[in-house]
Amino acid sequence: MNYKDLLKELLETVLQQKASDFHISVGHPPILRIGGRLISLVRRRELTQGDSKSLAFELMTDVQQERFLANKEIDFSYNFEDKARFRVNIFFQRGSISCALRYITDKIPTIEELSMPAITHEFIRPAQGFVLITGPSSQGKSTTLAAMIDELNHTKPVHIITIEDPIEYVFKDDRALIDQRELGHDTMSFSKALKSTFRQDPDVIMVGEMRDSETISTAITAAETGHLVFATLHTNSASQSVHRIVDSFPGEQQDQIRAQLSGSLVGIISQRLVPRINGGLIPACEIMLNTPAVSNLIRENKVHELPMVIETSSEIGMISLNRYLADLVRAKEIAMDAAQNYSLNPMELRSLVKR
Repeated sequence: MNYKDLLKELLETVLQQKASDFHISVGHPPILRIGGRLISLVRRRELTQGDSKSLAFELMTDVQQERFLANKEIDFSYNFEDKARFRVNIFFQRGSISCALRYITDKIPTIEELSMPAITHEFIRPAQGFVLITGPSSQGKSTTLAAMIDELNHTKPVHIITIEDPIEYVFKDDRALIDQRELGHDTMSFSKALKSTFRQDPDVIMVGEMRDSETISTAITAAETGHLVFATLHTNSASQSVHRIVDSFPGEQQDQIRAQLSGSLVGIISQRLVPRINGGLIPACEIMLNTPAVSNLIRENKVHELPMVIETSSEIGMISLNRYLADLVRAKEIAMDAAQNYSLNPMELRSLVKR
């Protein structure tokens, strides 16, 4: 079988069907994710171990194949005939090879095109500070981050350095100078690349993901020393994000990190992608801004009180996830069942919808 041609056919199908993800797994036909749902290409036969290995190796260069076999997993970006880019993760499961490909559009969407709240624009206004985009995996964090960076690109003459694993959206310089660095290709670690930025004259730094305390500490320090820093975390809420950051450090360092974070934080956007009634996905967000009240709660380790501050600060743009979901239900953008699936407090959500 010509696996190069088969891979081309399958990726063409991904584009034709407007799928967000493509999965290759032994014992299943190729699987697409469309509108948040997994759909098998039932007209294709189930993939064998040989099929999945051959398709995976068609995606990789010789160097990537060696790295994959040594580490048992690999992340990289794949350019499909200059038609589309994919973020690829290849891994072993029960001795077989599986692949997960995320489609990345050529055009970077705007904040409005993503249906993000208008206050999102305010997160790129400061000259310095720490901005967090959080949420579970595959909930649009990278796309929101790209939209914010690209707005900066079109509006401010700044030097932007991104550190990504892998590079997803490729920015085209407009008013900004943008240098994009990929883990494993341009740098060996997030923390090392982040430390190097201090010698590279950046105004804005984007960290694709904060994975360890060293990266978190350096990112916060960069935000304190005159840089606007954007980063993502896999957390469910603003308060959980603060806990995750602080708990990444030994007990004797946590007071210092709280103090640094309370002073440098611009705000946190926590988001989910919820199925729309009319098809497609729409973000539902929790928005927290670093007001004096928020800063004080972080510094004094009263993080459990942050949800109440968010709930009572709607006049300045903060909003809880439940209130956002309730607004989407009332606007008939999403169904109540879908809203409850994404709510952290379904009982409160039902009460908000009835008001």
